[in-house]
Amino acid sequence: MKVAALIVAFLALALAGLAIWVRLAPSDPSVWHVDPETVTKRGPRNSFLIAPGGDGPPLDLAEPPDAVAARLDAIALATPRTTRLAGQGDFTTYITRSAVFGFPDYTSVRIRSAATGSQVQIFARSRFG
Repeated sequence: MKVAALIVAFLALALAGLAIWVRLAPSDPSVWHVDPETVTKRGPRNSFLIAPGGDGPPLDLAEPPDAVAARLDAIALATPRTTRLAGQGDFTTYITRSAVFGFPDYTSVRIRSAATGSQVQIFARSRFG
């Protein structure tokens, strides 16, 4: 009985340690602030690219880039558990953490001027799966 209790206690401590590590692990902008236009290699899972040659085509919007950037920034920062990691305006990366364990997901957005208004490219990926 004591061995089982020790195993359960060890597993509980290990899970608590993992949860703390996931929440407190630093997010280095030099690693995660990635321009969607330059993404050439992605992991086999846990990422999605909206850009030429990606999982979906870029978004074409009729508004100018500064208006699109301001609207997108407001939407992102109003999303629960989302903060800005790096950048602003036409190139920004956000972190959104899951509710229970705080797993970080990174979303990098590039907004370019286009003939019809703006073109938006997005690279989203998870860090821990």
